[in-house]
Amino acid sequence: MPKAKKPVYSVIIPVYNEQEVVAAAHRELSAVMKSLHAPYELIFVNDGSRDKTYPALYRIAEKDPAVKIVNFSRNFGHQVAISAGMDFAAGDAIVVIDADLQDPPRVIKEMAKKWKQGFEVVYGQRTKRKGESIFKRATASLFYRLIRRLSGVDIPVDTGDFRLIDRKVCDALKAMPERHRFMRGMAAWVGFKQCAVPYERQKRYAGKTKYPLLKMLKFATDAITSFSFKPLRIATVLGFFTSFAGFAYLLYAVIRYFLGAVQEGWTTIIALLIIFNGILFIILGIMGEYLGRVYEEVKTRPLYLVRDTIGFDNDAKKPRGKRS
Repeated sequence: MPKAKKPVYSVIIPVYNEQEVVAAAHRELSAVMKSLHAPYELIFVNDGSRDKTYPALYRIAEKDPAVKIVNFSRNFGHQVAISAGMDFAAGDAIVVIDADLQDPPRVIKEMAKKWKQGFEVVYGQRTKRKGESIFKRATASLFYRLIRRLSGVDIPVDTGDFRLIDRKVCDALKAMPERHRFMRGMAAWVGFKQCAVPYERQKRYAGKTKYPLLKMLKFATDAITSFSFKPLRIATVLGFFTSFAGFAYLLYAVIRYFLGAVQEGWTTIIALLIIFNGILFIILGIMGEYLGRVYEEVKTRPLYLVRDTIGFDNDAKKPRGKRS
């Protein structure tokens, strides 16, 4: 049996409970990648799915030698799944795309053109977001602009993880060991020659979103704390402001006392205690977020663990999640 050609393109598809969409995703991605007329591989990273996603992927891999599977031991998260796909990818150009088909696979052809022109990071930039609520669109817009303002990194607005990166960029991202990973921010931080490909985001093909409100809030927290310490500066400024306000009110109360004015009583005192204690706990919470991330980093546990792999030349010797 002849040895398979080294892929030019590696497509990373993280999946979690996506049994309804993996077949359609494979069909559309295969059609697009075949049209590029170059060797490719489709790497599905099964992020601890609890439904029938893995059996569906196994059946696809049996029929298509371009399909490879990385099967996690449990759910480690979307951003970690992308990182694992990069560890396993062998292509000269690496594409990251979700399986839900909200990001149209046909856009990959335009990304490939930009890559051949010399761009090393080609990211998809959403011009419209179909099938999403006004609340989701508004909070997403606010998030992108907030993280851009807080961080010192020029993270493009209205972008997700859908992008094509050159092999040298992939190697640079693999060398970054942090555990709370915000891949689109990391891709902006490494620099290189970057450009955007605008597109309209579609409705989800099937199934439910894997990023409900609570997960989105955690994702936003990870993004901000990974790329900015400005919240700590804001907490410091807030602390000085409240201290100044407290001393000013104390001076005001002393003056009123010597002027013989009637004191307001417990209502004012309790109100001030609630305000200042609330601010204090907010500041402690911000500090706790950063301290918790330091705690996670110093444990140096593997970023992910792999139960098994399918489709690689030597599955037993592939990366198992340890990051230098």
